[in-house]
Amino acid sequence: MGEDIFGSDDVSGEVTRGARAVVVLPDIRKENLPDPEARLDEGRGLALAIGLDIVDSFIIPVREVRPGTLFGSGQIDNIRAACEMGEAELVIVDGALSAIQQRNLEDGLKRKVIDRTGLILEIFGERAATAEGRLQVELAHLDYQAGRLVRSWTHLERQRGGFGFLGGPGETQIEADRRMIRDRMARLRRELEQVRRTRALHRARRGRAPWPVVALVGYTNAGKSTLFNRLTGAEVMAEDLLFATLDPTMRAIGLPGVEKAILSDTVGFISDLPTQLVAAFRATLEEVTGADIIVHVRDMSSEMADGQKTEVVQILADLDINTQDENALSIPVIEAWNKWDAIPDDRREELAEQAERSEDPVVPISALSGFGTEALERAIAAILTRDARVHDIVLPSRDGRRIAWLHAHGEVLSEEEVPDEIEGEEPQIRLTVRIEDRELGRFVAMEGG
Repeated sequence: MGEDIFGSDDVSGEVTRGARAVVVLPDIRKENLPDPEARLDEGRGLALAIGLDIVDSFIIPVREVRPGTLFGSGQIDNIRAACEMGEAELVIVDGALSAIQQRNLEDGLKRKVIDRTGLILEIFGERAATAEGRLQVELAHLDYQAGRLVRSWTHLERQRGGFGFLGGPGETQIEADRRMIRDRMARLRRELEQVRRTRALHRARRGRAPWPVVALVGYTNAGKSTLFNRLTGAEVMAEDLLFATLDPTMRAIGLPGVEKAILSDTVGFISDLPTQLVAAFRATLEEVTGADIIVHVRDMSSEMADGQKTEVVQILADLDINTQDENALSIPVIEAWNKWDAIPDDRREELAEQAERSEDPVVPISALSGFGTEALERAIAAILTRDARVHDIVLPSRDGRRIAWLHAHGEVLSEEEVPDEIEGEEPQIRLTVRIEDRELGRFVAMEGG
């Protein structure tokens, strides 16, 4: 998949999982980070997700960006001192570095340096499980590496022999490598386009099926996979790590009044997602565009909950979902406020008031303990069955098959025995059922309906 970011031979040997690392957040004044401490904590989470041992982490105010190194010389000395103190072999800069800045920092620190994009690419490369996921990661990785061949391959900056009868200067090794990367990226894009067409066919097929699709979205590590496992009984990887899920997973679930729905778990969103990944993972995120309902899972125990919501809403808008554009998709959203049991009581009261003012329905839950998940299922079902009407249906008490069918395909609000008016008449039961007209038609068409 191109050069291994941790395994390049630029400086001091190979760096692997368990390596000691220093995480540095450049607080660039003109960019005005809203909460540098929370952002630094997220950077540490990214490093932990790839199995690194963080020996130190700190924020460095950057008043003026140095084109060659980003940081000033005194700041670089401080980073080097922190590395020596903690015996760190890797420096993670939680921001964007140009190829020249990365090279110069490695020369000045005598250690490997990777930026936020490189770190996220390493996580995605390790976690992608499906063939599609691996294609997407490789494309993103090559896109990232194409601009960094100067850093990685300076020892190959030499000319090859010319081709053709006229000879000539030929092409340098670095030009050949760039050409090979471009060719490989072109092949990957063709393969991904085929994936998109296949996904579109699958979505169209699901659109003809009677089963609605419910998509879980949210910031990374918000608890989507834990909720997915809770609702489906599946065992999707669900850990307290950023980007634990990279490949879309789908399972059938039952809901009140809905025989079957398809629940889809998607990749988590994150602020400053590398542009290469936004493009490469669009096919994965397009699963959301085929959903009947979006469940936005939010980690309400996080101090960055509001900022994370902004990021998620923006990415949905990038997918032309729920924007002001009249041609955009309009998909109902339910907010699942997760980790409710980890929130102090006084904060819960504030959030309860906030929920009442929310434009979208809000359901407090704990995906880990199961608190609120039944209420969430009812909220999803209420939207899926909002076109349903209430009917009173009287059936013989012994007709268990059709009674069970009504429970599976509609929402039975009540059932009671009908008082005997004629002695010896067969016992009957009256069910008050909320059911869609289409399902009611299927019921009437049943034998004896």
